[in-house]
Amino acid sequence: MATMAPDPSPLLIFLLLLLLSAAISTAATISPTSAPTSTPKPPTSTSPISSSTLDPKQLRALQSLNIPTSKDPCSPPPHSAAAACDAARPFRHLTSLTLSNCSDDVALSLTALKSLSTLTSLNFVNCPISPIRFPSELTSNLHSFTCVNSLKKLTGVWLSRLQNVTELTVSRVSITASGPSIILNGMKFLHSVTLSQTNLSGYLPKHWHPNLTFVDLSGNHLKGKIPISLTRLENLVRLNLSSNSLNETIPSTIGDLSSLQNLSLASNSLSGPIPDSLAALPGLMHLDLGSNQLNGTIPNFIRDMKKLKYLNLGSNNFHGVLPFNATFIKGLEVFKVGENSNLCYNHSILGSKVKLGIAPCDKHGLPLSPPPAKDLSSDDSSDSSDDEDYGNVEEKKHHNGPSKVVLGVAIGLSSIVFLIVFLVLLSKCCK
Repeated sequence: MATMAPDPSPLLIFLLLLLLSAAISTAATISPTSAPTSTPKPPTSTSPISSSTLDPKQLRALQSLNIPTSKDPCSPPPHSAAAACDAARPFRHLTSLTLSNCSDDVALSLTALKSLSTLTSLNFVNCPISPIRFPSELTSNLHSFTCVNSLKKLTGVWLSRLQNVTELTVSRVSITASGPSIILNGMKFLHSVTLSQTNLSGYLPKHWHPNLTFVDLSGNHLKGKIPISLTRLENLVRLNLSSNSLNETIPSTIGDLSSLQNLSLASNSLSGPIPDSLAALPGLMHLDLGSNQLNGTIPNFIRDMKKLKYLNLGSNNFHGVLPFNATFIKGLEVFKVGENSNLCYNHSILGSKVKLGIAPCDKHGLPLSPPPAKDLSSDDSSDSSDDEDYGNVEEKKHHNGPSKVVLGVAIGLSSIVFLIVFLVLLSKCCK
């Protein structure tokens, strides 16, 4: 009698099903990426930007200046020259060029700059190369010119040829000129001017173009008074004349700068009081009058400037009682008022321990004692804590519970006592 073959082991069937399932899963995973034999190319754009190339003359001009370029300087930008181009056909043209961190072999040439006359923006950053006179085609077309720590020495006459610029920025470059007027008088379309740390001497211009929104002439050797004509710039948003040698008083018409948000006149030799017309500038966010010879009392209207975030009145000759409370000071990001020897604060409002670099007042509104030698008013308003403990910061440091040393000794002794008790109990249990 024939015997029937035994059934396959259930374990073997389970393993076969598991392998089959794994194979199906692997195939499903691989098939989407392996099915197409060739990856489809993205559709080619028909826009003029992608189909056109840079004008060969301009490409040769960049190469002659020893500026590293790619086959198409417009896209992507090379490492040392950032460029922007128009969308002209059949060849594109440069509209903006930035040269930064130039090597020693970069040199300007008149022929090359003529070929680059389509530029409307030209920027030099950390390129201490020798300047040359720009061709008239280029200077008439430029709307923006920036020179930061570049082009070695410049002259006022050289810069004055850029008569059509709307933005002029020259910083950390020595300019030979008798004053900024030589540079600025012919620039009738100027909106923004920065001539900072350029060793400029002379006086501020008497005539200003009404379109100006930004004026920064800081870090120079300018002298004389601030002209009233400067306060007629209704569109001016920022004015920085700090770190010069300006004297006399702040113009009483300073409040006519109705759009002003940032005013810095620090580190000059200005005298007299803070003009009352500043009260007409509710949008002022930055007011820096530090390190001058200003006097009089600090006006009350400053505490009503709701947008004010930076206030420096330090190192002057102000006297009287500081008209600010803790809430106002706490709302500032920077507050400096120290080194005004005749200025004091109401300790009943701010507390007796507050550190502002000035002394508290007596009942007559005079300083009780000489102000602290060091102005500890903080740039991050660390003195501006809650009104309740505004003047008690130092006191809390000394009376806020036991010292760390005493606490550590107590914990150590407790641990030793616990260990001894534990060992005694352990020895009794083991007997």
